[in-house]
Amino acid sequence: MIVLCALLVTGVLAGCSSAPAQTPQTPQTRLPQATTQAAPPPPVPQLIGGGTQVFPGRRMVALYGHPDTPGLGVLGEQGIPQSIDRVTKLAASYQPLVEEPVVPAFELIATVADSAPGADGDYSAESTVDQLRPWVDAAQKAGVYVVLDLQPGRADFLSQARRYEPLLSRPNVGLALDPEWRLAPGQRHRAQIGSVGAAEINRTSAWLADLTRRKNLPQKVFLLHQFRVAMIPDRAEVVTSHRELATVLHADGFGDPGTKMGTWNTLHSAPAPKGLWWGWKNFYDEDTPMFTPAQTYAVRPAPPVFVSFQ
Repeated sequence: MIVLCALLVTGVLAGCSSAPAQTPQTPQTRLPQATTQAAPPPPVPQLIGGGTQVFPGRRMVALYGHPDTPGLGVLGEQGIPQSIDRVTKLAASYQPLVEEPVVPAFELIATVADSAPGADGDYSAESTVDQLRPWVDAAQKAGVYVVLDLQPGRADFLSQARRYEPLLSRPNVGLALDPEWRLAPGQRHRAQIGSVGAAEINRTSAWLADLTRRKNLPQKVFLLHQFRVAMIPDRAEVVTSHRELATVLHADGFGDPGTKMGTWNTLHSAPAPKGLWWGWKNFYDEDTPMFTPAQTYAVRPAPPVFVSFQ
């Protein structure tokens, strides 16, 4: 009986099942989904002499002036190939004194202080990008850094800097501000020495730092000319924290060695933000006598990283 009931129960259970027989399934392997990844940004271009940070790691020796205008500096005393040859030899005369590379440079006056107001009334004659481009192109090919110098008159530094964005978008081009030629309303060149406040400098440096970042460029020289404290009266408030910029305070005094060192020491003793680099200018005609390379690099408390010749 027990066996028969067991068979009966088994038969009933089998007969009542309406589902078809199941074939064992092989588990499906899920393929990984394709992911879209953004292409990595291109590498930051190298500076002349290597690396992407201007200082430390190199020094610069520059010819200062305006193309084809000898009266505005030695850069205008000869054409482009001759200027490249001259500054290359000048930088080489400084190389035996230091271990880091000494890079030749042009400090190219882009806007010139003018005695006439001009059509725009700003007492500044602005070169066009096309006029300066041959100098920048030739310098880049020859391994010469370029700093565009602004003498804005009654214009402001930022509006003039924006004119040269196509050139400042190059990896070998920096910017210099010359407060001597920044006029307040009603002022005239040579009637007084110009000046600029930290706020205008900071607006300009913020724009240049943003441009450098957006264009994926190496750090730029951002140079501030000064030979009197009053030219940048609130210099301690100048922002030097932009990683995209190497801010250089460029001492422009001329005369005999005692006068030049007096200017240098006065500028060093005035309030200043942390993070400044220091520059020095030698004058062929006005210095009596002009400092030698060894004397130039021997000045203290901060030996200059940027030396220009006018």
